[in-house]
Amino acid sequence: MSVTSGIRVGYALGSLATGAFATVPGLLLLPFLTDRLAVPAAVAGVLVLLPKAWDVAFNPIAGRISDRATHRLGPRRPFLLRGGLALAALFAVMFLPPVFGTPLGDGAWVAVSFVACATAFAFFQVPYVAMAAELTDDYHDRTRLISWRVAALAVAILLCGAGAPLLRDSAGGYRLMGLVVAALIALGALGVYIGTAQAPVARVTPTGARFPELLAAVRSSRPFRTLLLAFVIQAIGIGTLLAGVDYLARVVLHDPGAQTPLFAAFVAPALLVMPLWQRVGRRWGKRRGYQAATVLFALSIAAVAFVPPMWVLVLLVALTGVAYAGLQVFPMSMLPDIITAEEKRSGAVRAGLFSGVWTAGETLGLALGPGLYGVLLAVGGYVSGGVVDQPEGARVAIVVGFSLVPAVLVGVVLPFLSFVEDEGEQERG
Repeated sequence: MSVTSGIRVGYALGSLATGAFATVPGLLLLPFLTDRLAVPAAVAGVLVLLPKAWDVAFNPIAGRISDRATHRLGPRRPFLLRGGLALAALFAVMFLPPVFGTPLGDGAWVAVSFVACATAFAFFQVPYVAMAAELTDDYHDRTRLISWRVAALAVAILLCGAGAPLLRDSAGGYRLMGLVVAALIALGALGVYIGTAQAPVARVTPTGARFPELLAAVRSSRPFRTLLLAFVIQAIGIGTLLAGVDYLARVVLHDPGAQTPLFAAFVAPALLVMPLWQRVGRRWGKRRGYQAATVLFALSIAAVAFVPPMWVLVLLVALTGVAYAGLQVFPMSMLPDIITAEEKRSGAVRAGLFSGVWTAGETLGLALGPGLYGVLLAVGGYVSGGVVDQPEGARVAIVVGFSLVPAVLVGVVLPFLSFVEDEGEQERG
């Protein structure tokens, strides 16, 4: 069955929340810790990483709870409202420091707040991802559904990536930025909750099996495990790139304002190339589209290592952004195909559990990126505390972390993408 344009828009609005939370911590939380709170770079990298480790254990639990939920409004939508609004409130709290006036105390405040945010986010994101498998069972309609979602995700990333640093640099500082981004998260949560009120459920299946049996099912699903591994490795690379934008602009380019055009160049193309990636998926299949996007991403971001003139740099980042759109559309539209196939095979509801494991991997990958970047900064001798004149080793670490590391992490999965199953290719075959 197909869904209406209104439901596609309503579903896509949820990406305002997911995009905001995925972008701002990855972009500004590490600089917030190192330059605002004077937390040493290596410690800051750990503080950014450790709260995300909680997702590995908790997101599947959130998915299981969502699968078992019964509510007159449906099993997913109540979680979208409650989890989204809680995330908005906690996000604002995370950027309140300095409260204690010491790097240790304020760093701990951020870490604890980040854990609370991750918990609320799990109860929003996992049901949100699971809905894609339940809104429609049509192969190409899922690509359209996810394309709209990724377009909204691009809007959120663009608004946050370009706007959050400007708010950070205003008189209101990090606190004002936290409040404004929290409002965007709340808007996304309310938008998807209201916008999917009339959404159909594509199929009805019995209640899922016990939790250990469902975990065994995930382990036994090779298509899911292969796609998840590829997506997580690439998420680490993307997270590393995002963490490096602020440092590249300030330290290497000596122009903090360059962060805005660089981020816009990375995200804005997604709004324009969605129809192109849809046509690629329809003609050649999702897997081949995924492979093409992987190659384009790796080559274009690797070329940034030469630190070309600004206009060339922006062009390369824009090409990377075109590829980034494909890296989002294709794996996320293949996921509901795999979920549906597994549910048909087992006869049990597994959308929440599979989505929980998926989002756990995604959020961990995006957190590993800034954590890895923090380690690179420490190895390069980066001096915390907002020091402008950094050693040459720190400059090299900034460039390598922004370009070569993401290129390697995204490109390394290319050989085994041929083992990712594409249900549409099987149907055509």
